[in-house]
Amino acid sequence: MYIELLKSKIHRVTVTESNLNYIGSITIDEDLMDAANIIANERVHIVDNNNGERFETYVITGKRGTGEICLNGAAARRVLPGDVIIIMAYAWLSAEEAKTHKPKIVFPDTKTNKLI
Repeated sequence: MYIELLKSKIHRVTVTESNLNYIGSITIDEDLMDAANIIANERVHIVDNNNGERFETYVITGKRGTGEICLNGAAARRVLPGDVIIIMAYAWLSAEEAKTHKPKIVFPDTKTNKLI
């Protein structure tokens, strides 16, 4: 049996941009991706703390050190720049692996989106 568990979470980052005229995704600063163990093209769930929206998309690597968090395409309609979001990725683990699994959780500065 396999169980889907939280693998990674970037907790409370601020949306810096939304770009409706782009193929859908979320662009994330590469420093944040590395810290949370999230890779390009990985499926993520997004929760908007400002309006309660919940949706999923995939990750595009953003420029390192910029604090960039940009929702692209249709997802751009779900958030506004300045909204605080949570980004979560999941993994399938065996029941035995799940017992000891510890997710990677990152708490960046919400003003700069930089690692603390």
